[in-house]
Parts: sequence; structure tokens; C-alpha cells
Amino acid sequence: MNPAIPLLVVDAANVVGVVPDGWWRRRAEAAELLRDALAPVGEHGLSGVRGPVEVVLVVEGAASRTGGSATVRVVAAPGSGDDAIVDLVAREGAGRRCVVATADRGLRARVVALGAEVVPPSALPRRSSLR
Repeated sequence: MNPAIPLLVVDAANVVGVVPDGWWRRRAEAAELLRDALAPVGEHGLSGVRGPVEVVLVVEGAASRTGGSATVRVVAAPGSGDDAIVDLVAREGAGRRCVVATADRGLRARVVALGAEVVPPSALPRRSSLR
């Protein structure tokens, strides 16, 4: 962990869920497409977040078998994805800029209480559609 590099934590289930393209039938594939769309963020950052950025995609349930890539670390939540994100922010976000991508209001409140910033799913690169 490099405290000079911002941490971006992505709530995969929430971000994937904003596109009604049948993701619920192919959760793992949708998570993989999101992981691949996030690949350039590590180097280039997001609007308002300069690169390099450490990108962590938190997956749960059927998407838990999604593997990481050279630029995106994937964390499989052992239970609740929201709880895993909060734990990750508390553990790895302390002492550096931490941004969480989600539209989940309850999760937003929990991570903001820990000092994280929140961006909506629309701030991320769009993943390919499953159609």
C-alpha cells in the first residue's frame, strides 16, 4: 500500500445493477466486464481523481469467482459486500485518499463516516453490455 496513491473501491453488485441488461442471470460475466472496463482507471484515474489509482473491485455471491487482473484487484466478500467494503475502507483507506463507487445510500453513509469520498456508478467507465 502506497499512501500517496488513492484507493478506489468499487461496489461491483451495485455498479453492475445500474444497467438492466440481464446481469442477474450472468453475474460473474457482468463482474468480469466491469473489471475489464476499470483497467485504465489505475493509470489514468477518474474525473477529480488523478492517476495512478489503486483499484479494488469487491464482488459477492455468484460473482465471487471473478479473478483479478494486472490493474484491478478483486476481493471476494465472504458475506455481505457492503461489510467487506467498509472493512476494506477502514483497513486500507486510512491515511490516504479513499473513494468508493456506489449508489447504495446505506453504504455511502458508512464509508463517509470513515473519511471516504463517494462517487456514483456513472463516474466509472461503462462496461460492455451483456446483450
